Amino acid sequence: MRTNMTEWRDTLLASSKRESLPIMTYPGLEYTNETVFDLVTKGESQSKCIRALAEKYPTLASVMVMDLSVEVEAFGAEINFHRDDIPDIINTLVHDSQSIKNLQVPEIGTGRTSQYIKAAELASHNISNKPVFAGSIGPFSLAVRLFDMTEFMTFALIDPNAAHQLISKANDFLINYIHAYKEAGANGIVIAEPAAGLLSPEMCDAFSSEYVKQIVESVQDKNFSIILHNCGYTENLVESMLSTKAFGYHFGNSVNMVNILKQIPKDIPVMGNLDPVTIFRNGTVQHIQDSTLKLLDETKNYPNYIISSGCDIPPGSSKENIEAFFDVIAVINRN
Repeated sequence: MRTNMTEWRDTLLASSKRESLPIMTYPGLEYTNETVFDLVTKGESQSKCIRALAEKYPTLASVMVMDLSVEVEAFGAEINFHRDDIPDIINTLVHDSQSIKNLQVPEIGTGRTSQYIKAAELASHNISNKPVFAGSIGPFSLAVRLFDMTEFMTFALIDPNAAHQLISKANDFLINYIHAYKEAGANGIVIAEPAAGLLSPEMCDAFSSEYVKQIVESVQDKNFSIILHNCGYTENLVESMLSTKAFGYHFGNSVNMVNILKQIPKDIPVMGNLDPVTIFRNGTVQHIQDSTLKLLDETKNYPNYIISSGCDIPPGSSKENIEAFFDVIAVINRN
C-alpha cells in the first residue's frame, strides 16, 4: 500500500523529534557483501542494499542511489564501470543544433534504466514501514552531460532555441522515466540538478526550474513526491527552486543551511547538508559527532528541517561513521 505523502509530511512537521534522511545506498554494501558494480548494474543488488539500510537505521525514508550516469547512458553515452567506485561518463553525444535535432529520446527500459526501475519495485515491495524514494538526474544536468557544461553555456547564448530543444528532449525522457518509477511503487523521487547551481537566478528559471515544474505537474500527487536536490551554491537560487512547487528540497554542503531555511516556508520539508566526503567518508567518529550536533543546534528553530548528507554518501564510508551520525540524533531525541 502506498504511503500518503501529505500525511507523512504533516506528521513530520507536527513531531518534536529531530529526524534524518541521509542520501545513502552505497553504505548498504557493507551488509550485502557486494560491489559498487553490482549495485549500479543489478536491480536486485541495489534493492538489497536499500532494504539492509532500512532495517538497520531509523531514517525517515529509503533512498535509491544517486547515479547520474544512468540516464545519459540510456541516450547512448559510453560508460566506464569500476568494481568499487561510481561509473564515469566517457563521451558526449551532441555538439551543435543539428545533432540536437537528430537526438532520439530513448524508450524507458533502455540500458540500466530497467534495472533501476526493478530496484524501485523490489525495494517498495519489501520495505513497508517507510517511503521509498527513487532517484534521477535533473533536466538541465542531463542536457549538459549530453553536450558539455562549458560548451553548452556558450552554445545557449548563441542558439537558445536549440539549447531549449535539448533540455526539452531530456525532460520528455525524464517524465516518462519518473512515471515508470511511480508505477513500480516508489513513493517519490529525488531529482538531482547539480549543474543548475552554476546558473544565475534568471538562467536557473529558464533552463532548469521551468522544466522541473513540468515534471512536478506531471507526476506529483498525494502519494508521489518530488524532492529537488541541488548541491551547488544555491543561496541565491532558492526562489527559483521554490517556483517548481516540489514537495521538498535538498541542499549540498556548499551553503549555510540556516540561510537556506530562512527563505523557505516552514510547511515545506528541507534537507541537507553534512559533507558526504569530508565528514562521512573521510571524517573521524568525533568529527561526525561534532558536525552533526552543531548542525542540529543551528537548525533547532526550523521544524521543517530534516538533517541529511549534502549529497550521496560515497562508497567506502564506514559503518562506524554512519552509526555515529544516528547516535547523535538518538541522544538529542532522548533529552
